[in-house]
Amino acid sequence: SEMKSLKSLTQMESRRGLENAIISNGKIVNVVSNSYGHVPNELFFKKAEEMLTGAGLNYQKRTINRNDRSFVTDFIIDDNSQFSVKNEKDLILPMLRFKNSYDGSEKTSGHFGFYRQVCSNGLHVSQSEIEFSIKHSKNNTDLIMPRLNNLFDKFVDNEFYSITKKFDRMREFQIIDNKEFVKAILESTKLFRYECSDKNDDPSKKSREVLEVLDNEALLLNEKPNLWIGYNAFNQMLHNTLKKSFSQQERLDKKLFDAVYEMA
Repeated sequence: SEMKSLKSLTQMESRRGLENAIISNGKIVNVVSNSYGHVPNELFFKKAEEMLTGAGLNYQKRTINRNDRSFVTDFIIDDNSQFSVKNEKDLILPMLRFKNSYDGSEKTSGHFGFYRQVCSNGLHVSQSEIEFSIKHSKNNTDLIMPRLNNLFDKFVDNEFYSITKKFDRMREFQIIDNKEFVKAILESTKLFRYECSDKNDDPSKKSREVLEVLDNEALLLNEKPNLWIGYNAFNQMLHNTLKKSFSQQERLDKKLFDAVYEMA
């Protein structure tokens, strides 16, 4: 990515506040003012990764690129802090998520969350923000990251285990009727409509997808459907099917979690 003046690209004058274009992978994705500090992925995600290597943590990395405009890098911490939800097949790992965008749709930010290996999903019910500072000068951007050691230890000691206890509690509650469960959560969260239409009460395509994931995960884990599996069925739909921004996914994930946990 790079920031170029519009005048150099178009040979035309531009109005004040729209002097520069952000170019990502050969496309103009944003038009910004002279005071805008562009934070390229190469700088941001590299600094984030240096935090982890500096703390001596083992990790796996996955990246998501949406239309060369908004980006995520997840660092999945693979160490002794892993936790299974009373089922050795259902492994939960601490995760660090860093977000950046070139079109202004996402705040340049980082937070702790969880990674569930069964469905390869990032769970965002924990949102301990990672504070860092970005210093902009006219021709330079300097990114200052904190030391991760203390932040990670604090997260594991406090939020990681307190929230994974909630995961365990959800697993203890069996779902008697899958369709009624999905319908109740959708009535509570308004995530999407359960029925196909006003004239057709059958489950919609999205509802059927949630029900299918719920059944498949129960078989995979050799368990009866429970609230924990139910929450993750919705979570998988949210991250893979619904067209939401990263920030919207995180907000809706929290709403889903709270709605399902209330049932416990």
